Amino acid sequence: MTNGSGQVHVLISGGFSGAYEKLVPEFERTSGIKVMTGSGASQGTGPQTIAAQLARGVAADVVILSREGLTELIAANRIAAGTDRDLARVPLGIAVRAGMPKPDVSSIAAFKQLMLNAKSVAMPASTSGIWLQKDLFPRLGIADGGCAKPAPRGSDATRMVAAGDADLAVMPVSEILHAPGVEFAGGIAAEIQFLQTFSAAIVAGSKHPEGSKRLIEFLASARAAEAIRKSGMEPISAST
Repeated sequence: MTNGSGQVHVLISGGFSGAYEKLVPEFERTSGIKVMTGSGASQGTGPQTIAAQLARGVAADVVILSREGLTELIAANRIAAGTDRDLARVPLGIAVRAGMPKPDVSSIAAFKQLMLNAKSVAMPASTSGIWLQKDLFPRLGIADGGCAKPAPRGSDATRMVAAGDADLAVMPVSEILHAPGVEFAGGIAAEIQFLQTFSAAIVAGSKHPEGSKRLIEFLASARAAEAIRKSGMEPISAST
């Protein structure tokens, strides 16, 4: 039985998209609510970020993005108070071109050597790429040397690897597993791992707050957990 009506507009970043695309049809079928989806980067600069889209008036009721990006939106008063909810966590991994040998990334030393040997390393110019360039690389003594190639989105980073324009990519595992033309080489060592949290919230001024709330509750429910795990993420405190 469907017991809802109307529609909800969502702006989502790449990390949670694999699970979201599997889950939305079930939500629409069981709720009677139509979901319209746009995409954008969690953080960074340029017109493709979710923050930039909201700032120029792009219609959205729900945002799904990294917790870091959501924190910035909350600070900018873009989010309805108290509506934010963490959905899943995902580690960083290495993507290589399909059919290429998979490098060893199991230790800190192996990861550092891989970065030093690579002619070009693609990464999203969003939360994970910002952390790599501002935190991990300096901590490991890896000078950029021009090898880092920030891409506007995770999908752009995997496309660069698939096309041979980058030797490899470092990015959330969930954005690697289902990307065409690349393969997952492994997660980076636990000691230097960055577990990224993806969260949802209702946009301030949403015209469909009830439908938005139902969508977020569904994505955070136990029914969504299997699809989240299959996408390479770990659900956070799924409820029934």
